[in-house]
Parts: sequence; C-alpha cells; structure tokens
Amino acid sequence: MGVVVAFEDKEAGQSAREAGIERLVGLTRADMERVNAMILSRTGSDVTMIPEVANHLISSGGKRLRPMLTLATAGLSGYRGEGHVKLAASVEFMHTATLLHDDVVDQSDMRRGKLAARMLWGNEASVLVGDFLLGQAFKMMVEVGSLRALDILSTAAAVIAEGEVLQLSVAKNTQTTEDEYLAVIRGKTAELFAAACEVGPVIANGSKTDAAACRSYGLNLGIAFQLIDDALDYGGIANTLGKNTGDDFREGKITLPVVLSFRRGSEAERAFWTRTLQEGEIRDGDLEEAQAIMKRHRALDDTIQRAEHYAKMAKDALALFPASPMKQALNETVDFCVARAH
Repeated sequence: MGVVVAFEDKEAGQSAREAGIERLVGLTRADMERVNAMILSRTGSDVTMIPEVANHLISSGGKRLRPMLTLATAGLSGYRGEGHVKLAASVEFMHTATLLHDDVVDQSDMRRGKLAARMLWGNEASVLVGDFLLGQAFKMMVEVGSLRALDILSTAAAVIAEGEVLQLSVAKNTQTTEDEYLAVIRGKTAELFAAACEVGPVIANGSKTDAAACRSYGLNLGIAFQLIDDALDYGGIANTLGKNTGDDFREGKITLPVVLSFRRGSEAERAFWTRTLQEGEIRDGDLEEAQAIMKRHRALDDTIQRAEHYAKMAKDALALFPASPMKQALNETVDFCVARAH
C-alpha cells in the first residue's frame, strides 16, 4: 500500500530552519511510513466525498509532528510492540478532524497554503468528515487494547472541544486576559501534544513518572508551539505559516500579542483594537498599524520570550530520561518549534 505523504520527498526542499527535526524524522521514518499507510487505509469509504475531503487536508503537507511524538516517546520508553502505529494514526486523525472543524468555526479560507476543505465541499461536509475521522481514531484506539491510552486520548478529545468553546467565549473580546488566553491554547492546542506524548510510555508499560514527564514535555511544547504561531501571524511569512500572514487579525482572533498590546497601549491604541477586532471594521493599512503597535510595546518579542520559557520547561521534563538519540531528537524538536520565529 502507498503512503499519504512521503517524507523523503519533503526533505529535498527542507530549509535550514527545519533542520531541527531531521533527527526525529529519521528515527521515526520506518514507523511513520506504516502510520501513513494506516491513515490512507482508514480514510477509505464507499461514500466518495469522505476520502476526497479527508485526503485534501491529509495530503496537503504538514510535518506530522504529533504522531511522530507518539512514536518517539514510545521509543524513548523502550516499546517493542505494534500499538504505537495505530495510536499515532489516531492522534493524526484527531488533529485533522480538529482542523476541519476549526476552519468552519473560524470561517477560514486557506489551510496549509491551499483552499480550506469547506471552501471546496462546504461547511457541512467538513464537519461531518471531521466526525468520521474522530470515529476512526477511536476505533483504532480500541483495537490497540490499552484502556489507559484510550482514556488519555478520549479525555484529550473532550478537553480540545472545551478549548474550542472557551475560544468562542473570548472571541473578539479585547478584555481577554493572558491567563484566559493561555487556558484556551492549553485546551485547543497543547492538550493533543500532551496526550500524543503521554500514550507512548503508557503502552510501553512505563512508570507513572515517565508518563507524567512525557505529558509535561508535550504540554509545554504545545504551548510554546502555539505562542510562536501567534507571533508569526504578525511577523512571519506565508509559507512559514501555511496560511496568510495576518489571518488571525482579519478573523478577529484575540491572541497573546494582541492581549499584551491592548494592555500596554494608549487609549487611542486600545480603540484601534476595539474597532478592528471587536467590531470587525478593518481598513487598508490596519494590519501594518497593528504590527507597528506590537513593535512599540514589544508584544511579539515578549510572546516569543514566553514561548522560550515553556520550551525550557519541555526540555526539563525529559531530564529524568537517560541520554539517547531519541531524547536528543525530542530536545531538538523543542528548539525547532521556537526557532521558527527567528
């Protein structure tokens, strides 16, 4: 059976910025080929639209970081079975389902540099195919036979949904606090990283300490990853993001650079954020003005600094594991996630 994404093809154009995950990619390559084959087989359906919609997003790129982390933490814990492949595929299906649902909620037009699935097949199809992928994810979890792993990933699915709903409650609200925003990204983004990393030692019958350490690594890595994305949206380039620079601004999203800029800004600057994000009245030149305000108040620099803080905690979480190529790869992955901003 073929694979959905051939990593060999992706590496040819890999930039120096991406070199930080080469070790992780190399160490998980053989298992990732099996994960990709599993993904392809589990998107099959007699309902033609299901594989069309699913594969539009699944085959559109992405580094497959979350399933690689499941494989890596299983390897770090000495796992020798087969279950990590199905759990990694489950993690990727959960992630893909979340993206399909997110694009509908956020009314996004682009995803990974391509038209979002909802723009081609409609909102209804995007939501329902996302539900199909979640169903397939849980089916694979059950097949693995680890009740604890099933508990971790099913709990993550609920927490992710809570994070999405919490984001709705703070959407376009310029009064959002930093703590409130961090609660959103812990649920929306970091929880899946945490669960993806925790199930590795769990199926390896590792200690509770090992499982907690891997979970902490994933949670802090996920927070750092999202904070860098927040900064990149105002200071990055489109092909780095897989979306257009300024999408968060145009969609009225309250992210940490906005929270910091609003708190630190003058009355006129706060009025600017209220007009553009809360009221949705965006004029020509407003994105550039938003970037200028952020620069004045070091909002992007401080967002990156916070990401570096969580990145350090992710590395600290792995300190109890003995030195190994896999541990080195996981630490380099942390560096890669933060280096995207430089």
